[in-house]
Amino acid sequence: MNDTDQDSNKRVCVGVVTGAHGLRGLVRVRPFTDMAEDVGAYGPVETEDGSQSFVLDVRNRAGKGQILVQIEGIDDRTRAEALKGLKFFVPRDRLPEADDDEFYHADLLGLTIVGQAGEVIGMVRAVQNFGGGDILEITEADGSISNIPFTLAAVPEIRLSEGRVVVDVTQILRTGGNTHGPERGD
Repeated sequence: MNDTDQDSNKRVCVGVVTGAHGLRGLVRVRPFTDMAEDVGAYGPVETEDGSQSFVLDVRNRAGKGQILVQIEGIDDRTRAEALKGLKFFVPRDRLPEADDDEFYHADLLGLTIVGQAGEVIGMVRAVQNFGGGDILEITEADGSISNIPFTLAAVPEIRLSEGRVVVDVTQILRTGGNTHGPERGD
């Protein structure tokens, strides 16, 4: 598979259903797009496994950064409630190109993490945000999970064409070597 094939197979999560709204099947969606209303702008969305497709009709904002969406074929509260937690994905090639120094999270997943001296640290496992800014979750060569703030100081260079992310190793937050997060009982 060449790079073009890999790019066309990538999918990007554009939002997640957070709950039902009203009695007629509207759902609240937390969008992961720059403009909240764009969650439905890239054509039908799919489930994570690609087994289902949905046409979204964005209605209006719902507060707390969420929007109200009518999903084609969902016309009552019970069916809308059953969708809570459902993530919406679109193929990467439907999205606009990212500007310089901007990246889709999906483009970073699986990239090799290297230190500034070129030593291999591991790979990007996930991009998280718990409210304090983006964090790269790293699977290190020994299998342990670490985090690094996704800031210019901690991640001075991203070389998408080379499949590498250059990091300042002093910024890596190690979790004690386990793969289940920080150790408990301190």
